[in-house]
Amino acid sequence: MTILVTGATGNIGRHVIHQLVARNADVRALVRDPAKANFPESVTVAQGDLLDVDALRNAMSDVSTLFLLNGVVADEFTQALIVLNVAREARIKRLVYLSVIHSDVYVNVPHFAGKFGVERMIEQMGFDATILRPAYFIQNDITIKDVISGYGVYPMPIGSRGLAMIDSADIGEIAALELLRRAQAIDPLPTTRLNLVGPDTLTGEDIAAIWSEVLGREISYGGGDVEAFEQNLRTFMPSWMAYDMRLMSERFISDGMRPEDGDVERLTNLLGRRLRSYRDFAVGISKSA
Repeated sequence: MTILVTGATGNIGRHVIHQLVARNADVRALVRDPAKANFPESVTVAQGDLLDVDALRNAMSDVSTLFLLNGVVADEFTQALIVLNVAREARIKRLVYLSVIHSDVYVNVPHFAGKFGVERMIEQMGFDATILRPAYFIQNDITIKDVISGYGVYPMPIGSRGLAMIDSADIGEIAALELLRRAQAIDPLPTTRLNLVGPDTLTGEDIAAIWSEVLGREISYGGGDVEAFEQNLRTFMPSWMAYDMRLMSERFISDGMRPEDGDVERLTNLLGRRLRSYRDFAVGISKSA
């Protein structure tokens, strides 16, 4: 009953691995560079990537359950479809897929639309699947902590509709629980979707207020200048990706990223504890600085 984890060395995948190992699962990790695979000894490492068909076939040998995570890249949709087809060829039926919340709403945002397409293929190909739809990752804001502390500004253009930000560790634990639920089920389980959200739905002003409290000085919200946001992103990522992020931010501002009724309670019950909050994150970051 081996569980294969893709994206295993990333921010989410490493939490999935940790949680599965803690529950004594038989885990295999697909990685590009085994030298970077700092996993417990019980984890089997398979080298390859999501476009290497031979490597995928090798990694999926004798696997019962698959965790599919592929990043925001230009060929993300192709990667996912290759993996799904090789998985079907390997007779893997049980799957947990990391999509994104509102993938069917943010229809003009490339990586959202791509993930919604993958969701549809999972259903049409007959997988026994849990589709996880996380909101904004709290840990995305690690990249701007120096701006917050150095300039007194929270710069992310998230607007006033509110985002239900979730901690990456919570995503990893929920994914592990769903993988085990499906791997251990005697009979096939119906395909389900879970919105992964944090305990609070926060606006830009809300987050600035949290940082003001945690740091003990005034932090302001930088507003919704998505053009400036795109131009800044272009200094360290490809132009297509920066534009994708701009389109996403425009939808943050116009639509928000809000939970549905019952989402928070459902996840709290699944974890058996409270969800980690943005304030928890901010306090942890300030103490480690």
